[in-house]
Amino acid sequence: MRDLFDVLKEKITGNNLRIVFPESMDERVLRAAGRLAEEKLLTPILIGPIEGVMDKAKELGISVEACEIYDPSNYIMADELVAAFVECRNGKATAESARSILLDENYFGTMLVHTNKADGLVSGAAHSTADTVRPALQIIKTKPEVNKTSGVFIMVRDDERYVFADCAINISPDSHDLAEIAIESAKTARMFDIEPRVAMLSFSTKGSAVSPETEKVSHAVREAQAKDPSLILDGEFQFDAAFVPSVAQKKAPDSLIQGDANVFVFPSLEAGNIGYKIAQRFGNFEAVGPILQGLNRPVNDLSRGCSEEDVYKLALITAAQALHH
Repeated sequence: MRDLFDVLKEKITGNNLRIVFPESMDERVLRAAGRLAEEKLLTPILIGPIEGVMDKAKELGISVEACEIYDPSNYIMADELVAAFVECRNGKATAESARSILLDENYFGTMLVHTNKADGLVSGAAHSTADTVRPALQIIKTKPEVNKTSGVFIMVRDDERYVFADCAINISPDSHDLAEIAIESAKTARMFDIEPRVAMLSFSTKGSAVSPETEKVSHAVREAQAKDPSLILDGEFQFDAAFVPSVAQKKAPDSLIQGDANVFVFPSLEAGNIGYKIAQRFGNFEAVGPILQGLNRPVNDLSRGCSEEDVYKLALITAAQALHH
């Protein structure tokens, strides 16, 4: 199987995609943006004081000639963004308050995406998840058929690729949330050339234990199957029954999933977050994300402990999402 990121580069090259980086004074972000521009994969839009960004780039030996730099406090089309923000907030913001809010780089960058001046946004290297997600939910909002956004990781190791969800957003999803997360995660998988086989995880396999927690997952399985009968999806599964063929034969011999799942939906944020970090640290998987799904336009959140490479790769994924949209 070809390297995931080589495939993404081929997909996005030549499409003139524009990705916003609100944290342009962060060295990791600036270096990643410089690489993306130098390789002509996309046009980075850097948010920050123009002279400050240029001085920082010069200090680091990074060329930003092919990037665009916008300063929220001195943006020529600020009135247009203010009007659009007031409209999308539907009475929850005045022009005066909007002008103040849009000085925040994440709100400003999200408005560039909302008004089609950019195709996607990558933030979170220096901001919390809430700082990245809140403007997206207020401005870009979720797709009509989606009630909540969720966060997935693409887990990559050599030729292996898996999707883990939700590992970033929903603390205690109910059965309706889990069904929605499963369907959206399958769509995300296809976007990255993973033909989804979805396992809904629990500490029980096919009723081996009965509790409110396991019943929540089994209800989610039935709801997701009803919403998309074409999707290969089953559960509830313990992880080994979803991933190991010999265990699946013993625990779930009649299931569509026979130890060959590649999309794993965890029953809670607690389980998902622990699960992806164990795979990352014990299994030497690269965890790319979190990728936010369910939004009308792509906005993605970095970890504050991210590397330059993480920024670079999440930008590629964001661009691929934008191309899909």
